[in-house]
Amino acid sequence: MNGIAKAIDSVIATIAPQTALKRTAARKKMQILNSGYSNYGANTTKKSLIGWNYAGGSAREDINDNLSVLRQRSRDLYMGVPIATGAVKTMRTNVVGRGLMLKPTVDAETLKITAAQAQQLEKEITREWALWAESPDCDMARIDNFYELQQLAFLNWLASGDTLVLLPTKKRKNQPYDLRVQLVEADRLSSPNNFDTFDNQIVGGVEVDKDGEVVAYHFSKHHPLSYANERMEWQRVTAYGEKTGRKNVLHLMCRERIDQRRGVPFLAPVIEALKQLGRYTDAELIAAVISGLFTVFIEKESNEDGEPVGSGIAEEDLIDEDDENSLELGPGAILDLAEGEKAHDINPGRPNKNFSGFVEAICRQIGAALEIPYELLLKHFTSSYSASRGALEEAWKMFKMYRAWMANDFCQPVYEEWLAEAVAKGRIKAPGFFTDPLRRKAYCKAQWNGPARGLLNPVQEVGAAVTRVENGFSTRSAETMEMAGGDFYSNCEQLKQEEKKLKEVKKIVNAGEQKPGSAAGQQGNGTKPGEPAEQQDDNGTKPGEPAEQKDGDGQQGEKPVRSDTE
Repeated sequence: MNGIAKAIDSVIATIAPQTALKRTAARKKMQILNSGYSNYGANTTKKSLIGWNYAGGSAREDINDNLSVLRQRSRDLYMGVPIATGAVKTMRTNVVGRGLMLKPTVDAETLKITAAQAQQLEKEITREWALWAESPDCDMARIDNFYELQQLAFLNWLASGDTLVLLPTKKRKNQPYDLRVQLVEADRLSSPNNFDTFDNQIVGGVEVDKDGEVVAYHFSKHHPLSYANERMEWQRVTAYGEKTGRKNVLHLMCRERIDQRRGVPFLAPVIEALKQLGRYTDAELIAAVISGLFTVFIEKESNEDGEPVGSGIAEEDLIDEDDENSLELGPGAILDLAEGEKAHDINPGRPNKNFSGFVEAICRQIGAALEIPYELLLKHFTSSYSASRGALEEAWKMFKMYRAWMANDFCQPVYEEWLAEAVAKGRIKAPGFFTDPLRRKAYCKAQWNGPARGLLNPVQEVGAAVTRVENGFSTRSAETMEMAGGDFYSNCEQLKQEEKKLKEVKKIVNAGEQKPGSAAGQQGNGTKPGEPAEQQDDNGTKPGEPAEQKDGDGQQGEKPVRSDTE
């Protein structure tokens, strides 16, 4: 074949040299196209890949242009498809739970203070923080406390792809702090008049400068999907205060593309799978209900009584009485048929014995995409201990990652703004806070602890934790936080108080035991606590023993009588 091709090329080169050059160039190009990825994933000639619509664009084209549809579909799945609802709530419960709790960890070495002074400062900060964070006053809407705001912010990020947080100030009675947290839904962050600028300066409501730094956010006056009958207007909010440099806006978003400015909903990669699974589940459920309806059809030679076909269900029980073309079934219904009509028994074969296996297979794929193990997604722990443990370990890698992100992008910035106000108002003494950035960072250092992972086998896992601590592979603080979500030093203080109380209770109990007639008093008779005392007659002797001789005064002749209380 190569010889024939060369002969043809030789003839063409003699007759039409230009055409021969084009043939040679095309042959070289084909050799390049059939090498490397072009022979596999980038191949455009294989029948298995010809129908692949792979056209893509920048983050703006691939993400921003599709966000509105992705958000609305994700929210619809959350509201109506059980697996989607479970996935979102599983994330919310394990990442945030009842809220990430503050534990100040002041850097004593940088501040050049003693450990005792640092501990005292941490107690003061914790006390002042609780005054603000545990009150709905911290919420601009005055509805949720700070820990409930965490749940709401994270839940909205899951459904919408990003959550916006404003940090305004507003005075309120009986609240010494003016800082407020205002959550804004992602839909309200949009470009003015819903048009991004051609120079990409404003995209999706996020404005950047010539260096690509985010400088401002544009918020619509009301939700674009609401029924508000008023003119849409936009407000520009700078990312940082021009004079103070404080953060005005926190943008909760996980970027997956360079130059990406808006977040993608958590369920975006599995929207189609979840929707189809929801449809399939609904269809199987309806089929199972229909198969459970026992209906009798009566065929008559003539329908002389004039009753309409399908009149076996009372009119008040009809679901769609206005539609004359619908034939409704009901449990135990008896339906008339018109002349010449026959009823055939249709067995839908429900419940479908393959339903569970198919759903499980799809849920495994959904769980893999969302990094939620199948066992945790369906709360179905029927495998071995090792398998269940491995699934939870994989899940907690992901939970910890999102927890750290939530702490870094939401909790810590809010805490730093609050602490700055506390120091400025003199409620927290922190010398050098506003003059030295390093000292400010040392004061603001903190940990955010969330719910513990839970234990499948408490005895075995606690024993493993003890071994890790004894061998120096871990610390008591780390294990306390990991296994119970608490703080080791707080536990020590609590245990100290509990031991003190126990000692007081034991003193009271021991004092009661020393009273006459108590168990302790009975021990003088040679009996053990809980055993009945031996019976004695009036002379103090046991039954069956001879009484000792007494003199005329009633005293024993040989030795004096001792009482039990001596």
